[in-house]
Amino acid sequence: MAKLTKKYKEALAKFDQEKQYSITEAIDLVKEISYAKFDASVDLNIRLGVDPRKANQMIRGSVTLPHGTGKEIRVLVLCTPDKEEEAKAAGADHVGLEDYVQKIKDGWTDIDVVITMPSVMAKVGQLGRILGPRGLMPNPKTGTVTMEVGKAVSAAKAGKIDFKVDKFGIVHSMVAKLSFDNNMIADNAMELVNTIIKMKPASAKGTYVRSIYMSSTMSPGVQVDPKSFSATS
Repeated sequence: MAKLTKKYKEALAKFDQEKQYSITEAIDLVKEISYAKFDASVDLNIRLGVDPRKANQMIRGSVTLPHGTGKEIRVLVLCTPDKEEEAKAAGADHVGLEDYVQKIKDGWTDIDVVITMPSVMAKVGQLGRILGPRGLMPNPKTGTVTMEVGKAVSAAKAGKIDFKVDKFGIVHSMVAKLSFDNNMIADNAMELVNTIIKMKPASAKGTYVRSIYMSSTMSPGVQVDPKSFSATS
């Protein structure tokens, strides 16, 4: 186990690790115990009562956060020439196909979102081993494989994020920046959690939302009471 730093120990001493805090209390605590010297991200770790090995219990989707992520989103659109102007007009940072496919094969991944079209997925599929592990592989379920590339670019720029449950049944996602107003952080967190709650599979038995932890970059996680979110779990 990694040795805890003095600042991390001091942060742990400021709250009860066994207690479930309300969303408003958790935000106050995370701000108090964060010691990064930059505008850290606010993250949620949501443990679900699902078995990700079963296709009908795989939780995956996207959500547009009401106040965005506070992060400049770099968007690459891999499309045919007739869609390039639409993508550029919507604010895409990089637009093309063959040249960017080769660039990614050569190791370039300086992007946050990749959007493409159904007709070119055969070419994009070659990049799966590179884009997949980085969470960049386009997928119809998240709206990143679409003929409406302009609309997809606009959504990504406006704060749309993708999420997917990992093999342990946990969804990890950034929801804001620490500098955000408390109400903005709460709104974004509630939008993500309630979107996931609405996706509860019929085959999932028992408690669906097992636990929710909020943290910032480098800070400990504060346990949030799922009941403090508007939807029920």
